[in-house]
Amino acid sequence: MRKLLQIALFTLLIILINNTTYAQNKKLSVEDQLIQDSIYKSNKKKVLNFSMKDFDKLFFEYFSRKNDPDVVLTKKDFYNYTVQIAAFSDRLSSLYPEQKEVAAQNKEQWLSESYEDYLQYKASQKK
Repeated sequence: MRKLLQIALFTLLIILINNTTYAQNKKLSVEDQLIQDSIYKSNKKKVLNFSMKDFDKLFFEYFSRKNDPDVVLTKKDFYNYTVQIAAFSDRLSSLYPEQKEVAAQNKEQWLSESYEDYLQYKASQKK
């Protein structure tokens, strides 16, 4: 039952990413890439040890904060969420080798999320 739930959550994650209009393999600025690299290196070990419960908490916290019109994440906070979500794809890839390609695409999508697009999204919420 637990494995079925994990697969369902993983599938939901993939669907959400594929429906996201913001992450279309855009090139990030060098500054943003450096922020991402720093966050990835400092959080990789922690994220690779996440349970599904830890990941769910992170994932839903990100979407709650992203969709809250009263909250605007800082650049560092935004990338902290997106990079950790991307890094969890490495864990899913090792847990579900048959999903390795999907996990790699998922990771790439999350790492292509840009803070500028997020700010545009936040501005559109106020209209």
